[in-house]
Amino acid sequence: MAEMKAREQGHEKAIRDLWNRTLSQVPTAFGRIAYLASLRDPNSGRYEHFGLSQIYSDESADQALRLSHTQAFSEWLNYPLEQQKADLEEYLDSVDENRERILKTWSTLASYRNLLPTDASEAERQLFVSDLEIILELLRREPSPSSPSPGA
Repeated sequence: MAEMKAREQGHEKAIRDLWNRTLSQVPTAFGRIAYLASLRDPNSGRYEHFGLSQIYSDESADQALRLSHTQAFSEWLNYPLEQQKADLEEYLDSVDENRERILKTWSTLASYRNLLPTDASEAERQLFVSDLEIILELLRREPSPSSPSPGA
């Protein structure tokens, strides 16, 4: 019993550390989702973060990252569609890649499906994908922020 309590405290400390030192520096919920998904091994589903594992343990790091991924995902999913779009636009503006290329790649490969937390329910998965596909369609129809306005 004491060992389980100590393990839970380790997970909680790792979560606080992760949010205080890293995730609080990521300005968008979508960016946090993308960052956390990038730390998940695609074969095992385990989350890996060298720094957290060194301070805590592999298990605590995995648990902290897993729970944080779910939290960031839930936060974004609970935004109204307009706020989701604004958050995604801010994320896209922060990425060192051409927005049109990202939108085309996401539309072609649907790589955004890899951003889903493994423990998301089927309803959450469907909502995320449908909201994101609506937003992507809206963004594709808008003029690029870098393209000149008509008549300019």
